[in-house]
Amino acid sequence: MVSKESHYGIVVGVDGSGDADVAVKWAACEAAMRKVRLTLVHAIAMPSPGWTNQQLRELYESDADAILDDAITDIHDFMGAEAPTNVRRQVFFSRPASALVDMSKDADMVVTGARGLGAIRGVLLGSVSNALIHHAHCPVAVLDCDTSLCAQTKSAPVLLGFDGSAASEYATEIAFAEASMREVELVVLHAVNDIDMSQLRSTKYSAGLCDVGDMLTERLADYQRRYPRVHVQRAVVDDRPATHLVNLSATAQLVVVGSHGRGGFAGMVLGSVSSAVAHASRAPVLVARDQ
Repeated sequence: MVSKESHYGIVVGVDGSGDADVAVKWAACEAAMRKVRLTLVHAIAMPSPGWTNQQLRELYESDADAILDDAITDIHDFMGAEAPTNVRRQVFFSRPASALVDMSKDADMVVTGARGLGAIRGVLLGSVSNALIHHAHCPVAVLDCDTSLCAQTKSAPVLLGFDGSAASEYATEIAFAEASMREVELVVLHAVNDIDMSQLRSTKYSAGLCDVGDMLTERLADYQRRYPRVHVQRAVVDDRPATHLVNLSATAQLVVVGSHGRGGFAGMVLGSVSSAVAHASRAPVLVARDQ
């Protein structure tokens, strides 16, 4: 990813949940790789019945300090001497989603667990990750507790969902930069849809898929010139982009998607593919947002 000058660098939400613990470790690795600041954030939405404000602040500040202490310990246990040294702790008395969306205005990336404490595994996404996917002002990475952070994943490819929309173009820029920085292959998946097929002259479906592949090569040509060391593998599939991306995520180290697509790729409401992939991916999902 093209690094920006920012105050917060890589921002990660910390709440002590299993998903957040994985997100913290991944965010620390990303901050160290990019040589930017890591900002650990714990946000407190304070209840009120039966408590004075001072009592609440003392109780929750103490809990927040303990949670952030544990997060820093986990980072050092996981990374050892490679742990980032430029680390900032931040506690907000605010709703977590609001705090992180606001911080995203001055961050390179916001990292979050798919679900926080108390979240039900069966729901699509937690309220915080869902809010960030739809409202953040920078790219958003979503991880859950099943995401693998083992050393073997460092050689796995970056996976990109491409549909030609404006959001997809920004995701493409990010994906090429990520693959270049990690020195790995980039797999670009395009799901054929009615818009693609209506533009093709061939009446044979198999020939049409080949023509779509040629169109994809043309759309990626400029990026390949700018990132000549990135080897690109194209994958043209028959619709259902979220399903294919989730399946391919098992062999990827990072999945990059746009925050929303054109009617053909998204196929549903705003952000449906990005939300579905973030919910089920076996690799970290980076949602391209740039507002």
